[in-house]
Amino acid sequence: MTSVLTMLPTTRPLSGASQQTNSSDVSRITEFGTPKKTGPYLEGNLKLLETLECPVDIMCCHFNPSGTHLAVGLCDGTIKIYDSNSYHLLYSLSDEDTVSSRLPVTQIRFRTAVLGDKPEYGHILIASYASGNIKYWHYTSGKCLSTVNEKRQTLALALNPDGSHLVSAGADPGMHIYDVETKQRIKTLEPSDSRDKMDGHRFRVFALKYNPNHPNIFISGGWDDTVQYWDDRQTHAIRRLNGPHICGDALDIDPIHNHILTGSWRKHRVLQIWDFAMGVKIKDVPQDTLNASQLYCAQWLGKDSIICGGTDHNMARVIDRGTLNTTGQLVDLPQGVYCIDNDRNVPNPKIAIGTNRLIFLVKSEKKAPS
Repeated sequence: MTSVLTMLPTTRPLSGASQQTNSSDVSRITEFGTPKKTGPYLEGNLKLLETLECPVDIMCCHFNPSGTHLAVGLCDGTIKIYDSNSYHLLYSLSDEDTVSSRLPVTQIRFRTAVLGDKPEYGHILIASYASGNIKYWHYTSGKCLSTVNEKRQTLALALNPDGSHLVSAGADPGMHIYDVETKQRIKTLEPSDSRDKMDGHRFRVFALKYNPNHPNIFISGGWDDTVQYWDDRQTHAIRRLNGPHICGDALDIDPIHNHILTGSWRKHRVLQIWDFAMGVKIKDVPQDTLNASQLYCAQWLGKDSIICGGTDHNMARVIDRGTLNTTGQLVDLPQGVYCIDNDRNVPNPKIAIGTNRLIFLVKSEKKAPS
């Protein structure tokens, strides 16, 4: 792993960093407005904080609730955890299962801290793997506390608001609900056998999100072009939205306005905003005219912005929620953007963008008028 701290200059291309990474084609980022744009470069209000290089391709990333740690899941089953301020590698998580299977980490979630928790519960990370395993890690000690094998490809995880329940989804239509304390499966939610209604998924599921204001309600999205609403106390889905074609972690809920954000991997209508309560579309967010992208990931960024990323044009984009204009972009990447997260430290959250073997850490920063 090479960690490189590089600050963007305002008038000249970035010539390199204090240490050169192995990926010479992505070790430089040039500023918008410079005469030559080759390789990854930033446009607009984004400022580069750091570039982290991992030994193999990155599949997912997630900040802990306080924003102090960034966990990065790799295609060989390893999880790297970085200090999000010093950018140093702190921990590397693997065990006999992950080493022998060498299958990707598909999702990472940190256990929600609860008042009165035992000290050992303060550093719990839950990860899913393409092997079908869900692992509970005490990440500061590097110990795997428990492993559940779902006998399917497990592709998505979500914790309910108080952290007591975990829902998983993957290669089949079932939504498995677990008690986080006991690690036991409580129930499985799934579609009914009826051909007259679609009260669940028909294909793979790639995204899950609990509503932060409703402890039992979550939504899911995948290949069947629906977003399903679930009550984790009921067996079948209770509602659905039609349209979004979700192929990654591209489903989010704004806790203030109760709006759903969906990102679709397709050519048109890729980014959409929906009213959660009414179950209707509010608007389509227009593509950038020069750098359109098919989306793998999308997320609300504070209360005023959206962050998304994908392929076709390999890029990540920050969008103003009010004007729907692009305020910053990381473009011309060597591969697609398969994961994005932010530390939720408003009003200026730090953003992690994962592509190839690299995590770009950036912030939106309004520039003074020239």
